[in-house]
Amino acid sequence: MGEMHSGYRNRQPWRHRAWPVPPWLMLAAAVFVACLLGIFSRPIGSLATVWPANALLLGLLLRFEKMSTPVGWVAAFAAYLAADLLTGASLGKALILNSANMAGVATGYLVCSRLPRDVRQLRHPSSMLYLALAAVAGSAAAGLVGTVANPLLFNSSSLSGLFFWFSAELVNYITILPVVLAFPHRAHFSGSLAKIGSLPKPEKLAPAVSLLLSCIAAVLVGGGGAIAFPVPALLWCAVSYSVFATSVLTLFFSLWTIFAISAVLSPTPVEATNEITLISIRMGVGLICLAPVMLASATTAHNELVLRLRHLASYDALTGIANRRAFREQAGLILQQSRQHCVTLLMDLDHFKNVNDTLGHAAGDAVLVASAQRIRDSLRTDDALGRLGGEEFAALLSDCTVSEAMEIAENIRRAVQEEPIHLDNGQAIHVTLSIGLAVASEETQDFDLLLRQADEALYEAKKNGRNRIALAA
Repeated sequence: MGEMHSGYRNRQPWRHRAWPVPPWLMLAAAVFVACLLGIFSRPIGSLATVWPANALLLGLLLRFEKMSTPVGWVAAFAAYLAADLLTGASLGKALILNSANMAGVATGYLVCSRLPRDVRQLRHPSSMLYLALAAVAGSAAAGLVGTVANPLLFNSSSLSGLFFWFSAELVNYITILPVVLAFPHRAHFSGSLAKIGSLPKPEKLAPAVSLLLSCIAAVLVGGGGAIAFPVPALLWCAVSYSVFATSVLTLFFSLWTIFAISAVLSPTPVEATNEITLISIRMGVGLICLAPVMLASATTAHNELVLRLRHLASYDALTGIANRRAFREQAGLILQQSRQHCVTLLMDLDHFKNVNDTLGHAAGDAVLVASAQRIRDSLRTDDALGRLGGEEFAALLSDCTVSEAMEIAENIRRAVQEEPIHLDNGQAIHVTLSIGLAVASEETQDFDLLLRQADEALYEAKKNGRNRIALAA
């Protein structure tokens, strides 16, 4: 909480990178700036309208383990004190108020620090439930300090300090902490920045625009129910945007509500200055903000599960390339869209059964994985590759001449043959494969026919000594 005067008006990729400056210094700088923002949001003689420092500190400690050290905690406390002292607070008052800040953050950290990483990154359906628990615990800890500080510093009741500090901290944690935890990692953030130059489609902007309009309507209409006007728009944002984007929009709603009340934009200014009403509004904002982020987390978890299931249904679990069904779908699409000849390659590892029989199935799996990788590396970006079953692979080369296809097939054959495959026991084995080619034409665009022709050519390659390429007649 920021200094108070008279009355009450109002989360892998980064973890392993080298830090350009000491983590504790970055933490202290972030807390110091956040404190100043909170202090400057405070009207003269009033409590800070919004206090982002505690939620920011808790989020950084949860995301970056290198910051959560004794030095980091001491640096954060020093940053709190420096911000208050530089803006005119006495040392005694700053120590008491920032003890509340640190008590709240420490309590929230104890609740969240042992949670699984996907929960802390808001990628689990129940993430917001755990964060809400942490927010309540941290807010209660700060409120307990408030029961002592209120009569001592502000000549007000202990009960008033408990409820007011609790409500203020709760809304800050619930609205700001998800933004910090869901903030994209460096690679994702850079990708998002690269897309800023391109205008988003209108349908992508619609949920955010509806939120803005509903906030404006709430101010114009006023009344006790106005706070709920943006709720449908927030839920629309939750099912349309990422967890981070939803968190940012939810924070916008929270700030709009709190500043509207603090600036007496509400049509009922008398109620806005009432302490009980203000506590009630803060609690209401906090509870409203839970739902959109919780829904966004559940939607993200559901979408990721669907993607994993689709991947399992379409890709071979051992080699990571397309399975038979997915490959046939890809090949059919390529054949439909291709403007020139396509060539089918049917590949089979020579004497693969001997590998399984003499060295074991673990060695056979290693051979399949290594061979699939070498085949994939020898193909072009637009070519389709799949495992048809066992030791048999197939590829469809799009817009490819016969000579180009023969060159690619030869590259594959050499890549598999020339480099030995190293097993886990240190043994190295050499394998070869045979390849059959079939060329699609205007008369033979049927993929099943192409596979049969390639299979006949593959049979010829094996019959003529293996480790060679044959072209279908």
